[in-house]
This record gives sequence, structure tokens and C-alpha cells, in this order.
Amino acid sequence: MRTYVTAQHTGTEPGQCDTTAVRSGPGQARAYVLMDGIGRRVETRIWADRTARQIARTAALRGDAEAGLRHVYNLCRDDAIHYGSGHKAAAVVAVKTPGKPLTVAWCGDSRAYLMEGGIAVRLTDDHNKRRAYPPSANSPYGGSRNSLTSCLGSDRDDENVFNQYGHPAIESTTREITGPCRLLLASDGAYEPHEDARTCLFTACAGDDLISTARNLVNLAVGTAVKTSRALDPNRVYADNATALLADLAP
Repeated sequence: MRTYVTAQHTGTEPGQCDTTAVRSGPGQARAYVLMDGIGRRVETRIWADRTARQIARTAALRGDAEAGLRHVYNLCRDDAIHYGSGHKAAAVVAVKTPGKPLTVAWCGDSRAYLMEGGIAVRLTDDHNKRRAYPPSANSPYGGSRNSLTSCLGSDRDDENVFNQYGHPAIESTTREITGPCRLLLASDGAYEPHEDARTCLFTACAGDDLISTARNLVNLAVGTAVKTSRALDPNRVYADNATALLADLAP
């Protein structure tokens, strides 16, 4: 029986650079990766595909999300410093090994949620200017949620990013899994429309059929974004590409 699926919708513009990867490692560890590549170039998509597989493989072998992401982040950072590589992506990684806590690591604004107890528990905290500069009396909207403060492919290290934005380049968390639950990894194009519409993510992710549930999740995200943008300006209808990975986990 399939325990994980991915779904994508390209939104209103052709081409997209989102990708996912899943790999297994020692002790039945399994690593799940979702990357939201920045831009729509074919070269970026190829880089994102290759890099996602590398992160998943490393994270699975090491049995830890942060170890896998940090290893590849440093390789990409070296390329950016020495060769000026222009490819960038938001990345989120989750690793589950039987009998051990779930580990999650990220850079950028792709998110991880855990569906348990009837709610969608968000495990990540976006690396964007909305977090760095939250809404206030003087700035009611705060910083832009679409302007990243950290991402894969950056030439900055933890200290550089922390000094400017108050968080390191990579963050991580762990979560004990005490019973069957469902993991969601999502790009901003997949979760933002649901968040804006106040959709119950737990309900949206609760279908028995993983494939149709994941497809419905991204299709609804794009449909909601189109409806919202059309209401604002009928001449500028837009929806970002949306990617989601759903996985059923057990202790």
C-alpha cells in the first residue's frame, strides 16, 4: 500500500521548478524532501531535481533532516561563492525512522505540517521578510511574505542570516510520533491560498485516498488563487504553481 504521494499544479503560467524526492536509508529511515525552485528556467528545474534527490539521499543515510539539508546547503553555498551559481530554492526536509522522533529542517518558506488530534500542526517557521518584519502599528502589513530571507543556493551562512534577520540560514525541529498521523510538505503556492481562505488543512488532507487528496489540495489552492486574483483585477489573473507531498507516518 502506498504510504506517500506527491501532486503538482503549474498554476497560470507554463513551466515550474518545484520538485520532490523520497529516499530510504539504514534502519528503515525515510527522508521526504520538497523544494520550491525560484524562477521558471529549465536549468533551475534540472538543478532542483538533482539537488532534492541529493538532500533526500543524504538525510536518509544520516537519519536526520538537518544533517542532510545542511550538508547540501554548504555544497550549494560553496558553488555560489566560487562560481556564482544563480539557482535558488526554498527547501523543507522530514526524516522518520521507526522508533525515533520525526526530524524536520528547512530554509526558505516551504512548510511542513503534521495532521494529528484533529488539527494541522505547523512545524516550520517561514524564512521571509514577513517573519523578520512583522506587521505593526507603523507597518500594518509588515515585510513581504514572498521575499525570502534564506534559501538553498545562497552564499550566506547562519551567522550572516541571523545578524540581519534574526534566524539562522537553516532551522530544525523534532516531533515525537505517538500514533498514526499524516505529514504534509507544501510549497507556498500550495498553502498560501488555503491559509488566506482559512481552509481547514486537516480536513483538506484527511481523505482516505492519498492520491486524490493530494491532487485536490493543489487544485483547490490554484483555483482559490485564481478566484482571489480575478476579484482584485480581472485583467491580471494569477496563481502560483503548487506542490504538495503527503505521507502517512507511524511510530
